[in-house]
Amino acid sequence: MKWKANVVAATLALAVGLVSGCSDTAQQAQSSAKQVTGPVIDAGALKDVPYRVEIPPNWNGDLVLLLHGYEPKGMPRATPWPQNEAAPIFLGMSYAVAASAYSSQGWAVAEAVPDTEQLRAYFVNKYGVPHHTYLVGFSLGGHVALASLEQHGAEYSGALSLCGVNVPATTAFNDAIMTSLVAFDYLFPDALGLGPGGLVDPTSPPIVDPAALEAALQKNETAASALSQRLEVPRPALAGALTLNYMVLDEMQARAGGFPVDNRATVYAGFGDDAAFNKGVRRYAGDAAAMRYLDEKSNLTGRIAKPLVIQSNNDDPTVPKRLNAIYPSLVTAAGHANDLAVLPPVGQGHCGFSPEQTSAAFVTLTDWVTKGRHPGTP
Repeated sequence: MKWKANVVAATLALAVGLVSGCSDTAQQAQSSAKQVTGPVIDAGALKDVPYRVEIPPNWNGDLVLLLHGYEPKGMPRATPWPQNEAAPIFLGMSYAVAASAYSSQGWAVAEAVPDTEQLRAYFVNKYGVPHHTYLVGFSLGGHVALASLEQHGAEYSGALSLCGVNVPATTAFNDAIMTSLVAFDYLFPDALGLGPGGLVDPTSPPIVDPAALEAALQKNETAASALSQRLEVPRPALAGALTLNYMVLDEMQARAGGFPVDNRATVYAGFGDDAAFNKGVRRYAGDAAAMRYLDEKSNLTGRIAKPLVIQSNNDDPTVPKRLNAIYPSLVTAAGHANDLAVLPPVGQGHCGFSPEQTSAAFVTLTDWVTKGRHPGTP
């Protein structure tokens, strides 16, 4: 799928992604949506952001906004914007589908949320108010779906996050990304080819070769296995996960204007001899403005007020399972536990869903919205 292919292609190329409201609004939705006779393929650009809208001939009057995952900085974009690989699933279920790029590449959450709202407003203005509007995000797009639901919940009936990075960015960078890189650097010195200043050194490479990382891992399989277990990344995917994390951290440094993580006071655990690890691991002072950017521009609060369904994969090397409980805890703390349903993990790897698994998760959401029963209700 587009959301998955971007990240996977980049990694492989380096060598190894209700409108709810009053009754008159519902009547407007019913009349305006039914005026459109599909099929429609509408591809263009909104303020230089490429988009694609598709409406099937048997449109049911509902809209799905598909949110793609991490798009590496500098990756060429097709023109016109191609069909999202998940789109046929929803078109086959009679939903209209709208999808777009984001106005920047990389960790583009700050841009993706208003870009998504811009696309939704465009659809409404051109094709009428849908009966229901759903957010469906994959990987980083799952994070965008949560942020959009928190910030623009009045415009949506509900959201589905699949293999989503469902954590505040500060957690993603401090835990999954930074921990993996400093641990690898400690256990496999010089394998990343860093300059004297480490990850912040401008002479450090902008990208790393996963084949070189894999070669380093194979020289010490005992350490590689321990690292794999601690990071909750399957051993065969470890080099690719490290490559992706390195690329994302490098891109965020450029985006935020400084190093976005401070690990000087971090006490690491689970690496065997933790005393030696904490003494020897490289420490970094974060840039205050960069850390503030990360916290403000890619934050999640758990304050949702519409149905949200989350589903993860088994053995996901990009979103380790230890992260899965974080957003549900935020939702509960915000008093919205009744608006959340977490489905059991299915599929293997990052975004490794079959079309049937994707459609089943989506039906869980739509049945909840239209029938008013929480998926956990017996």
